[in-house]
Amino acid sequence: MRTFISIGALAALALSALAAGATAAEPERVTVVMTEYTFKPDHVVFQHGHRYRLHLQNSGGELHEFTAAAFFKTAKIENPDAMNADRTDVVLQPHESKDIILTPNRKGTFALVCADHDWEGMIGTITVK
Repeated sequence: MRTFISIGALAALALSALAAGATAAEPERVTVVMTEYTFKPDHVVFQHGHRYRLHLQNSGGELHEFTAAAFFKTAKIENPDAMNADRTDVVLQPHESKDIILTPNRKGTFALVCADHDWEGMIGTITVK
């Protein structure tokens, strides 16, 4: 009987470790590069409920913003300190990069703009499937 309890306890411990490992997994990385005056790619696709590391890189010589207010409003953001106070965008100085850890919580298509350069055509979309 003791052997049976030990095997059961070990099995429970193993399942626990597997579950903990699944939660602690690194988020999937999605990279968006900003230059004058484009997002590359200009259409970003996420899966609903999946955890991501959105890596934003400003390769341009001007300040750029990754503004997606409606999208960010519906996502769980793990590091909001990397965003502006309203949590509507991420501001990047020339040659700066930032990561946003997020989980999209609502399916749909959302607008993406550089608030300073949308008039120049620096726009895109974010789709959550």
